[in-house]
Amino acid sequence: MRTLLIGAIALMVAACASIGRPEGGPRDVTPPEYVRASPEPGAINVDRNRIDIWFNENINLDDPNNKVVVSPVQKENARVSANGRHLTVEFRDTLRDSTTYTIDFADAIRDLNENNPLDGFAYDFSTGPYIDTLTISGMVFKARNLEPAQGMIVGVYANPADSAIKTLPLERVAKTNQLGQFTIRGLRPGDYRVYAIDDRNRDWHWDRSEDVAFFPLTVSPSVTEIEVTDTLRASDGTDSIVPRKAWHYLPDDLLLTWFNENYKSQYLRDNKRTSQRQIELKFGAPVDSMPRLRVLNGAFAGRDLSGLSKLEMRAERDSMVYWLADTMLVNQDSILLETRYRKTDTLDNLVWQTDTLKMFWKRPKVDEKKKKKKEEEAADSLPQITFLNFKAEGSSAQDLNKPVDFTAGEPLAPVSDKVWRLEMAEDTLWRRVADATLLPDSVSPRKLMLRSKWVEGTKYRFIVDSAGISNIYGEFNKPFTHEFTTKKMEDYGVIYMNLTDLGELGLPDSTAVYVELLSKSDEPVAVSRVEKGTATFRYIEPGTYYARAYMDTNGDSLWTTGSVEQKRLPEDVFYYPKKLVLKKNWDLEQDWALLETAVDQQKPQEIKKNKPKDLKNLPPEQDEENMEDEFGNGFDPEQGAWGNGSSYNNAGYNQRGNSRFQTTGRGGMRTARQY
Repeated sequence: MRTLLIGAIALMVAACASIGRPEGGPRDVTPPEYVRASPEPGAINVDRNRIDIWFNENINLDDPNNKVVVSPVQKENARVSANGRHLTVEFRDTLRDSTTYTIDFADAIRDLNENNPLDGFAYDFSTGPYIDTLTISGMVFKARNLEPAQGMIVGVYANPADSAIKTLPLERVAKTNQLGQFTIRGLRPGDYRVYAIDDRNRDWHWDRSEDVAFFPLTVSPSVTEIEVTDTLRASDGTDSIVPRKAWHYLPDDLLLTWFNENYKSQYLRDNKRTSQRQIELKFGAPVDSMPRLRVLNGAFAGRDLSGLSKLEMRAERDSMVYWLADTMLVNQDSILLETRYRKTDTLDNLVWQTDTLKMFWKRPKVDEKKKKKKEEEAADSLPQITFLNFKAEGSSAQDLNKPVDFTAGEPLAPVSDKVWRLEMAEDTLWRRVADATLLPDSVSPRKLMLRSKWVEGTKYRFIVDSAGISNIYGEFNKPFTHEFTTKKMEDYGVIYMNLTDLGELGLPDSTAVYVELLSKSDEPVAVSRVEKGTATFRYIEPGTYYARAYMDTNGDSLWTTGSVEQKRLPEDVFYYPKKLVLKKNWDLEQDWALLETAVDQQKPQEIKKNKPKDLKNLPPEQDEENMEDEFGNGFDPEQGAWGNGSSYNNAGYNQRGNSRFQTTGRGGMRTARQY
């Protein structure tokens, strides 16, 4: 009995001392909560330069130097620090009298353990006897691709002068959050001009190379009294609805689309003789007038270089290559050129500038022993011939709607139709194609394009006789044959995008609408003009695509950026909110109401690049249908994407005179365009 008793006690002790994994609670997904501050938010007659704020848990600051913004703007940034649950803001500038100050923390405040951001937290006080409380809210997107603008400065001017944005610091500012949303606080009643800038040099105004957005109308903030209802739950489980008074601050719906004017100062960036046959000029911006070059030395002194060379212009029009055509000029080691070109002066005007350029070609050093040996070997053998470098671009599978491209190493001389032929296979024989044409490229003198009415699923061969094609230096080709097979119609699909609400836009008859078919990387793969309400894309390979439309208001067939000086907004862009899955040998017809989906929900999540970075902190076990992120954005299980919940929806357009206003909920996201 004693042994059994000792054994039982030992088992009990072992069980009590066993090591086990402690149960963990649910993941913390809530941000820190504000507890108190000194002085209190909204305090007046504040005469101290230090603000203390406490939270309900330990906090950490994420990049406060960039994320925390103070209005009015400070010459020297305030010092923001955190210790435990305590946050401190110390002003380094002298505070102005009778001024409302706002500290916008964006999402810089986070809890220490899980890094959950407290988004949109702001604190205000006044150094005078009253505090300004009006606000202006909205969203900022990139005009070209509707990406949310993250961390962009948004501010206002009470000064109505158009030059204010270029010379004066913004009067009150805020920063956009991860969804592109902003709220400018501490405003007095009045009329304001609203801008957004990518303030890279921190001077609080816009420089022409920086990104910018503007609202074309003056904005007058206001506040209205409204009644809201709260649901109270009693201890016995019963509910009661209690109304209370609240305040609605307007506008809360501005939509700004940022752009870049693509301004670059014009100057001669680089010049060099890249080879014995080439002279290259590079400019700081695309040229609007061709430079004028005149030879100053040698046998061709006084003559224009344009008559002694072939010009190859790069697609961006900011650089050009002059291929020296005359062998005497090619063999001239030193070429002096008088060059007249357009240059940006100190007043930002384009003026003609004249420079003398020295183009040297340094011949490679030659080992005399090796040179003599080669000369002896050459005397005993046949002359060495340098052949033209000529090749076909692309693969052996030829698209039915495209030409076959050929490229040479140097500019080509005109090609006779008698030296080449295109043949197609018929059974075991080859038949010459009569409708084939071989054309020079409109931009590059080194390229040729072979066009024909391709027959699907057919084998072709392109043959060039020996010495049939030559460059401007007399070098010719070896016998050349390129074989390829055309694709079949069943290899493609067709996409029809039916724009169903164009009439509601109120566009002038002269305004064309274009639809771009996009890849998974958000890059255009095809573009089609809308005709009778439909954009048609033929010869499209199977795959997943997306669609984007733009309004061509200036008639150049391209999307055009905006201009601050001309008060011209960038051309409007719309995204089809879902992906387009095209199968082989299918026709895909899709209706698209441009105004049906809110602006912030248009771009599909799969191709959106500026996504909130903190969604990883959401509990994975949440039901998708009820899931929300820390910004209050709902999850759309049909699209598998984060949207903006019910905050921005019910898109629609209201005509007000000649302006177009887009409303998309939360008081209506609003953009004005003068058509």
